[in-house]
Amino acid sequence: MNAATPLKPVFPDLSAPAIRDGVKNPVKAEIEKQAEKKGLFMVRTANKWIESAKNTPIPKMLFGEFWHENELCILFADTNLGKSILAVQIGDSISKGKGITGFKFEGQKQKVIYFDFELSAKQFEARYSIKDEQQKKFVNHYTFDSNFIRVEINPDAEIPQQRSFEDYLNFSLEKTIKETGAQILIIDNLTYLKSETERAKDALPLMKHLKALKSKYRLSILALAHTPKRDLSKPITRNDLQGSKMLINFVDSCFSIGESHTDKYLRYLKQIKARNTEIIYDTENVAVCQIGKPTNFLSFDFLTFGTEREHLRNLTEKDRESNIEKVKDLAKKNYTQRAIAKELNISLGAVNKYLKM
Repeated sequence: MNAATPLKPVFPDLSAPAIRDGVKNPVKAEIEKQAEKKGLFMVRTANKWIESAKNTPIPKMLFGEFWHENELCILFADTNLGKSILAVQIGDSISKGKGITGFKFEGQKQKVIYFDFELSAKQFEARYSIKDEQQKKFVNHYTFDSNFIRVEINPDAEIPQQRSFEDYLNFSLEKTIKETGAQILIIDNLTYLKSETERAKDALPLMKHLKALKSKYRLSILALAHTPKRDLSKPITRNDLQGSKMLINFVDSCFSIGESHTDKYLRYLKQIKARNTEIIYDTENVAVCQIGKPTNFLSFDFLTFGTEREHLRNLTEKDRESNIEKVKDLAKKNYTQRAIAKELNISLGAVNKYLKM
């Protein structure tokens, strides 16, 4: 090159497409990406959204159609119906890369963090061992895979000044996720993260936090939740979940454990919400299971499929008369009709009808 010839600055060809002949124009692609950002929104044509989604794998089943990868899922049920039993069983399944009999599993063996805010270490031991009555101790303990990581609250931990318990709990949760590298989280249960989940205004920040963690670390989250006392003669609906409207709106999937009126050891699983699949397990096709401990592992054992009505309690005339009396007694105490319905777990229409009788 002639030394007298001045060098010309080289500018990127912005008229060229972001991708041509399979080769990216990085400058043009970055400019287009920045142009898509509109404050809180990402704005693209429908075709571009589909194009970007092509590179994203289809979420795999972690527990049949109930829970898929990269989903925030809620499992809810009344107290003592086996939420923790099933959750540990699901976690054990994923940590070993082996499905639970009766339910599809498409994932791979990987780390699972089980945040246990319900049981003590001794109570956990009792469920996964055999009690020797003569020696008065637990023996023949179940061997979990090293991928199964159980977490509980450290009673000696000190909360830093000017930080609330909930704030420090969320900080500790995220720290555990980052340092273990796990992408499967099971939280037992939501009530511990936020004690007022039945109130929409309190549920909102909790669900936002979990969704943010899910997106940031590409997590699959199964969160356990309680139901208020419910009428066992009626099918399970989304209204049976505490803080149902707000929680259901934020989750990707949701399923519930129902109690069978026919046998105290029988439970049924029912889908309430699904995004990555159609509803397979509805009121006409629930998965019926039995809680058992043949050896040293307390678990749900799949039995068959059935209808939900087979397992609901039949409301007798005696039950109805009892409800009528309770409704009238509460009305005399100046309870509103809505408060009576909530107290007795019956519909507002039934309360109105009983008061007119």
